[in-house]
Amino acid sequence: MKIESKKLLKIKNISHRFFSNKGGVSKGIYKSLNCGLGSRDSQKNILQNLDIIKKKFKVKNLNLLKQIHSNKIVHLKKNNNNLRIDAADGIFTSLTNNLIGILTADCAPILLSSKCGSYICALHAGWKGIHKDIIKKGVNMFKKHNIKNENIICSIGPCINYSNYEVKQDFIKKILKKNKKYKKLFKIKKNKILFNLKQFAQVKLLESGLQNKNIEIHKNDTYSNPNLFYSYRRSVHKKEDDYGRNISIIVKKES
Repeated sequence: MKIESKKLLKIKNISHRFFSNKGGVSKGIYKSLNCGLGSRDSQKNILQNLDIIKKKFKVKNLNLLKQIHSNKIVHLKKNNNNLRIDAADGIFTSLTNNLIGILTADCAPILLSSKCGSYICALHAGWKGIHKDIIKKGVNMFKKHNIKNENIICSIGPCINYSNYEVKQDFIKKILKKNKKYKKLFKIKKNKILFNLKQFAQVKLLESGLQNKNIEIHKNDTYSNPNLFYSYRRSVHKKEDDYGRNISIIVKKES
């Protein structure tokens, strides 16, 4: 399954993809395109899966992070091929032929680009990172390089849908402490409190100055589609001892 952003596809020198769990070599609960170096899958299989990703784009350099649910973003300034360049949750670059990627298993992968394709960014956006304003920091990276808000394109990739994201009362308090308006992110259904992560990301993008017409949100739900996506929450509910990671990639190609 090829999951791409219609908006990002319009930028000529940018390639990207939100990968499903199909097309790799991993077995068992990691079947098949597990790209999570932090998982307990065979490292040989993970590295082979990452090589598959590189071949899809015909690019040798792949840059990933040790993700820590922070608001830290790495500015990649030199050609690199490092599967864990830093402990952070975002990568920003203007370099060509350097794949930048984010790993997720329910959190939202967010890919951004300037309209002209001069700068790109990949963010790992779980509720903690969003709450710590990683999205605002990512958008500000573009602003620092003279990219206006109206010239930033963004795509929120497959993540957990609100219908499967049950939270507790203390979680609501944490979110509302920052802004009472965030109450709209929650729904009560059958005595369950449900949280809309995708909308949280969208709200933060709008607060950061992006135009709604430049934001794309994919409807895919990682939790309810085991044949397409890995899901941390699903693995917990199934009492599995580990889980795979989905990868999302963006790259600036030479014009």
